[in-house]
Amino acid sequence: MIDRTKAFCSWSGGKESAMAFYEAERSGITIGRLLNMVTEDGEHSRTHGLSSMILREQSDAIRIPLSQQKATWDTYEKEFKKAVSTIKDEGIYTGVFGDIDMIEHREWVERVCSETGVNPMLPLWLREREELITGFIDAGFKAVVVATDARYMGEEWLGRTIDNEFVKDLKAFGKVDLCGEKGEYHSFVYDGPIFKRPVEFRVDGKVLNGDYWFLRISNNRPVR
Repeated sequence: MIDRTKAFCSWSGGKESAMAFYEAERSGITIGRLLNMVTEDGEHSRTHGLSSMILREQSDAIRIPLSQQKATWDTYEKEFKKAVSTIKDEGIYTGVFGDIDMIEHREWVERVCSETGVNPMLPLWLREREELITGFIDAGFKAVVVATDARYMGEEWLGRTIDNEFVKDLKAFGKVDLCGEKGEYHSFVYDGPIFKRPVEFRVDGKVLNGDYWFLRISNNRPVR
């Protein structure tokens, strides 16, 4: 019999994937692996622009192994399916995803999971935005903004701590989704209830790449 209570978490390093992990485990799911898609050179995550090294540091702090699969945008789906097939060899048949309400994302998740024989779980689906982000804060997660879409948000938002003051300022700003669901901003989670220890990191500067501002962060622990 297939055990559907053991899952991998589609991992971006940001608040939605961390919250999805947290909610899935609270419902009785055991997360056995994190899955992150990285650029074809293996240096950065495909979605948030985080260095692959800092994502491995997150994995170490959570104490859950991380699979990082290289892909271009053109080969993303093929490589994602390949990674899922490998994870299934560990007896993992459920995938946890942090999507909130973008139906095209859900349709992609459900189709790809169906084609790979995996059960999709979306614990944040249709959750109210303010309730979701304040729940993230109240649960004890700690995160900073690491990317913004320059068409909506300037570089001054980079490095902001995601706390109640941040939520208040975003509401007053009024131009973006509170959770950044359409990619207006991305975050990096460095501590919280799913972590065994905080992730130590340093800020290396800001860079504009096309339409996006990125906060460059790196591992701050001494190499052992």
